[in-house]
Amino acid sequence: MQAEDSFDQIILVDESDRPIGFERKLRAHEDGGKLHRAFSIFIFDDSGRMLLQKRAMRKYHFAGLWTNACCSHPRKGEKLPEVAHVRLREEFGFDTTLRKAFEFTYRATDPTSGLTEHEFDHVYVGVFNGEPRPNPEEIDEWRWVEADELRAWVRKHAGEFTPWFKVAAKRVLRSR
Repeated sequence: MQAEDSFDQIILVDESDRPIGFERKLRAHEDGGKLHRAFSIFIFDDSGRMLLQKRAMRKYHFAGLWTNACCSHPRKGEKLPEVAHVRLREEFGFDTTLRKAFEFTYRATDPTSGLTEHEFDHVYVGVFNGEPRPNPEEIDEWRWVEADELRAWVRKHAGEFTPWFKVAAKRVLRSR
C-alpha cells in the first residue's frame, strides 16, 4: 500500500513552481484544489494540424471534453520533461521531440465532478506525422484539426473543451 500511495502523489508548488510538498492526486483536486505541477502537450503534423483527444468518460474530472494531445501531472520523484515523453507514449502510443513553449497558472472547477484543477502548467509542443495509437483508458476519440477549424469550433462550442486547453491553445496557435 505504501508504494501505491507514493505513486499517486503529485507535486504541490508555490506560485513560482517551487515544490512545497506532495498530495494524493485526487485529494489535490478537492476543496477548491491545491496548486500543483502539471504539463500539457500540443502535437502538430507537418501540415499544421493539431492533434486533439476527447478525454475518456471514465476520467475523474472533465470527462468527455476535447483537449490537447496529452495532459498530466508529474508524480513524486518524476521530472519534467522526461515524464512528458512517458505520458505521451502511455496516452497516444508514440513519442516525439518536445520543446518547452511557456508556463501558466489557472484554476477551473469541473461542474460534474466538483473537482478543481489548480495548476502550474508547463506547455510543450511537438511534431508527429505518424498514426497515433490511443489508449482507450485515456482517450475516447481523437482527430487532427486545422487551426482555423479549431478556432471556429472553440468559439461556437467552448463548453466542449477543457478549460486549460482554451487558455493554452490560443497562445500555442499564436506562436505558430
